[in-house]
Amino acid sequence: MSHFSTELKPEQWSDLPNGEALQQAVAKQLEDWWPRVFGYHLLKLGPLSAELSSMASPVAHHFSLSPSKGASIEGDFCHLPLQNAAIDAVVMSLLLEFEPDPYRILRETDRVLIAGGYLFIVGFNPLSPVFLGKLWPKYQDCLPWNGRFFMPSRVRDWLGLLGYQVVGDERLVYHPLMGDFNQGKFFQQSLASWLPSAGSLYLIVARKLESPLTPIRDKRKVRQTNWTTAPTAGRSGHLSEHSEN
Repeated sequence: MSHFSTELKPEQWSDLPNGEALQQAVAKQLEDWWPRVFGYHLLKLGPLSAELSSMASPVAHHFSLSPSKGASIEGDFCHLPLQNAAIDAVVMSLLLEFEPDPYRILRETDRVLIAGGYLFIVGFNPLSPVFLGKLWPKYQDCLPWNGRFFMPSRVRDWLGLLGYQVVGDERLVYHPLMGDFNQGKFFQQSLASWLPSAGSLYLIVARKLESPLTPIRDKRKVRQTNWTTAPTAGRSGHLSEHSEN
């Protein structure tokens, strides 16, 4: 935490150690998901997301948004210049680690996503070889170790609070990113086989629920109250309850 700085952020994949290999791994992991995403607008948040190909998705319009000049739209992640419920899918790749208020970004993303829309989040997994760089002083102020690595479970909790269903939680890249990416292939393969949850990157895929669950719970409470006030109609009430379900 003490080494977290928002001043140094990756503006392209090549800013990261073994960045090209990371980009290829993320792009390959997303290939299976793109054909499932339909709609009119696919938003890529951040400069790294902008460099990921999404052409395998049948979504009509793909565009990027970030404060950087190269984006399709220049804008603030916490104040997206987009209408409510206008976007069918959002991709944010290695973004939350380098922003001061990641949960606010998720809330703003939720605002622009349609019900049933997809959210793809790629991040660094602290329970993986990549965390070694945070323990080594020479790397602590360098990308990506200067950022905050959030537990995938914490990101899932944030999504749950916002009313999302996690439909995918995958790991990729079993390498500490320090040194040559092709070194230690046997170690990487062994780690992937024996500890599949220890991938240095995670991909969480979530869908925005069509409606909140709270009204359903309220209705059940109301029905239970009616049961207790009319015990003589219990059997007929049971039949009607069964028929409704």
